[in-house]
Amino acid sequence: MGTQKGLVMVDVSQIEFGIDSFGDLPRNADGDVVSHPEAIRAVVAEAVLADQVGIDVIALGEHHRPEYAISSPETVLAGIATATKRIKLASGVTVLSSDDPVRVFQRFATVDALSNGRAEVILGRGSFTESFPLFGYDLKDYDTLFEEKIDLFSHLLDEKPVTWEGTMRASLHEADVFPKTESGRLTTWVGVGGTPQSVLRTAYYGFGLMLAIIGGPPDRFAQYVELYRRAHEKLGTTPGPVGMHSPGFVAATDEEAKELFYPGYREIRDRIGALRGWPPLRRDEFEADVEQGSLYVGSVDTVARKMARAIRVLDVGRFDMIYSSAGAVSADARLRSVELYGTQVIPRVRELLAEQPSTVGAAL
Repeated sequence: MGTQKGLVMVDVSQIEFGIDSFGDLPRNADGDVVSHPEAIRAVVAEAVLADQVGIDVIALGEHHRPEYAISSPETVLAGIATATKRIKLASGVTVLSSDDPVRVFQRFATVDALSNGRAEVILGRGSFTESFPLFGYDLKDYDTLFEEKIDLFSHLLDEKPVTWEGTMRASLHEADVFPKTESGRLTTWVGVGGTPQSVLRTAYYGFGLMLAIIGGPPDRFAQYVELYRRAHEKLGTTPGPVGMHSPGFVAATDEEAKELFYPGYREIRDRIGALRGWPPLRRDEFEADVEQGSLYVGSVDTVARKMARAIRVLDVGRFDMIYSSAGAVSADARLRSVELYGTQVIPRVRELLAEQPSTVGAAL
């Protein structure tokens, strides 16, 4: 697929569909918010179901906050690896800046072994910064930490002895790192929130570009897809895959989906917003983002049409839905959402994309 100005024929067979989770704490059958251990087991159950209903990828994000149970995505992915057969296992994201690139590579190579080659890593700088003081890093080094560590990680991917020197960790001299991966190269993406510098860095290292689109119209990210591909043209290299992830929730009807999703979403959004200086979320703002923005909340047909439009507008090869971002929705409702996404939404999106070629930037 390409970002030419004319017709873009979407290769439907090559598009992947995934789900994302941070291990949000769901509610049990009695309406009580479950514990962190129960939330982790709920994610494993959701991943097993996703594998069974044909979802291509599950990506688990690293957080160090009370609302989320997953602080070590690769540990949970290792558990999922032994209980699934075909689904790809990714982080979404791994906060590389506050971790050690060697250990990150080793842990994902281990997941790769347990899953017979299904591991992927999505690296990020961290929009949440709790991990920095937790692991002894200074936020004043935010940019340098990521720049140096992604450079070291790019060398580790060659799976050969590494000689490397930086300022934020010990140097390496002919260091060989084990275990090796099944394929000989770990599939690697970078999660980008929308800065040109991050896009250009991702292109420079030849990693896949995963756009984090969590609010507003997805159309505004088209410029970053074009920048990524132009950067590869200038470098004389082949662009990696481009994907996007956004919050969503599927239920039997639009109203049911919104009523299940909104209360928990508002609570989490306001809690985080209070730390970042955002005003409380209004219901009309939520409705507007569901209607025209980047919340994929509704019935099968509503969600499928919104997804198909975003995929066409941005010309991406992967769409990941952050299915658990509603906060304390019931575990049963989350499982049902995953089931509908895999069995009905994804086939419907493929049908919509196959109906006709689309002009980049045009609405359905």
